[in-house]
Amino acid sequence: MLALNGAIEAIMSLPLLAPLAILLYLASAALLILRLSRGVQDLASKTGIIALGFGAFILHAGILQQHLLIQNGINLGFFDASSLIGWLIAGLLLLAAIRRPVENLGIVLLPLAAATIIMERLFSSHHVVQILGSWQLQVHILLSVLAYSVLTIAMVQAVLLAVQDRQLRNRQPGGFVAALPPLATMEALLFQMIGLGFALLTLSLVTGVLFLEDIFAQHLVHKTVLSIVAWVVFAILVQGRWRFGWRGRTAIRWTLGGFIVLMLAYFGTKLVLELLLGR
Repeated sequence: MLALNGAIEAIMSLPLLAPLAILLYLASAALLILRLSRGVQDLASKTGIIALGFGAFILHAGILQQHLLIQNGINLGFFDASSLIGWLIAGLLLLAAIRRPVENLGIVLLPLAAATIIMERLFSSHHVVQILGSWQLQVHILLSVLAYSVLTIAMVQAVLLAVQDRQLRNRQPGGFVAALPPLATMEALLFQMIGLGFALLTLSLVTGVLFLEDIFAQHLVHKTVLSIVAWVVFAILVQGRWRFGWRGRTAIRWTLGGFIVLMLAYFGTKLVLELLLGR
């Protein structure tokens, strides 16, 4: 066991950790593109690609351990937080792909995870949050990043669904669309992701109200208001699906609208406060 722990620590301290993670993410995405272009949907190729993606995911975890975790707290600066969310998105996607036909979302999301590593390595950002001894704050942060990660995957699924819907309406079902699951399956997967993301966002807001001293403080008010607006958008979408059977273009528009507001809440405010105003 000691030898195994020593080997793991040695791997995680390699200077080429970031380049290897980036390479594996991009290789996984490239193989997905090749697989999709050929119309191949066999389990063996899918398993190999997922395994390659998990290799990148593990290396990415080593990078985060080195740069995100600091004494008594966590560095949630703009680029480090982006890397954390990119890592979570990749991990959630790869786990879901084991049982669900969502692996093709990796064509977009795995290079995105690679890009967050590149940005984190090129640009330094520091915003230390003291979390030692505060499990409440840890729970709130975890729920927040999980909600954003799941809804990011839902956004990419909505974009893919929009392309599929458009080509089918134009009677052009060939190309990569022919290799995708049926439209009804894609739509069902979208709403499963939205349902999970909405539940996590709800819990994130609830824990923010319960555990943070003042979620409407000056440095948090923009994030809080935009997060509430995003919650309302997704709540309307979930209600519209349940009561009126919303689907297709209506569901896609509401999903993209909610995600844009949520992105402004999570990263728009951090971009302004940390990078532009230096707070």
